[in-house]
Amino acid sequence: MQKKVLVVDDEKLIVKGIRFSLEQDDMKVDCAYDGEEALEYARRSEYDLVLLDVMLPKKDGFTVCQEIREFSDMPIVMLTAKSEDMDKILGLEYGADDYITKPFNILEVKARIKAIMRRTSKQQKNLPNPNVITKGDMQIHCESRRVRIGDTEINLTAKEFDVLELLAKHPDKVYSRDALLETIWGHDYPGDARTVDVHIRRLREKIEKSPSEPVYIHTKWGVGYYFQA
Repeated sequence: MQKKVLVVDDEKLIVKGIRFSLEQDDMKVDCAYDGEEALEYARRSEYDLVLLDVMLPKKDGFTVCQEIREFSDMPIVMLTAKSEDMDKILGLEYGADDYITKPFNILEVKARIKAIMRRTSKQQKNLPNPNVITKGDMQIHCESRRVRIGDTEINLTAKEFDVLELLAKHPDKVYSRDALLETIWGHDYPGDARTVDVHIRRLREKIEKSPSEPVYIHTKWGVGYYFQA
């Protein structure tokens, strides 16, 4: 099936180059040049990946990412012209799955996009997939990738769901930060273990009544994280 990518950047030459390169690999590419246009595309169609620049007219990339996360878990990769760690962490905080720093080589961008798509496909294919995992009031619907606590549906990003699903399918097994990073993001992911900490913190804020006293995802100090059976 043809992959669909949304490329969002106000620099038209960058968009043109990325679009041409991806179309050479038989991907369908839509293009947006400001934040509001990007949201319109994202609401109309589900993409296999969104390549989203941080600095955009009308709405910046962080805002767009956050608003997309209110209705979709499609993978989002942030493009940033800055290399500071804070920008990368902010992107993850707002729900991004990965980031690429400008200036970049178009071949590197394409390789990263393909790697994310391969990881997503492999995870969906290889992980055991019981229909529903139940823990207390929580239900994790693996096929539809939805989470409910009581009567409330919890909106998770793609990576937040992947982390929760992996831990819940192996209750009481402690995963180190490095093990989670390699399993969920892949060995070629350029980030570090802080990525895992950010996602665990966001997960706890969404699924725990008291994040400082978690019921579902626990910390094994000095080792890693686990889901309590």
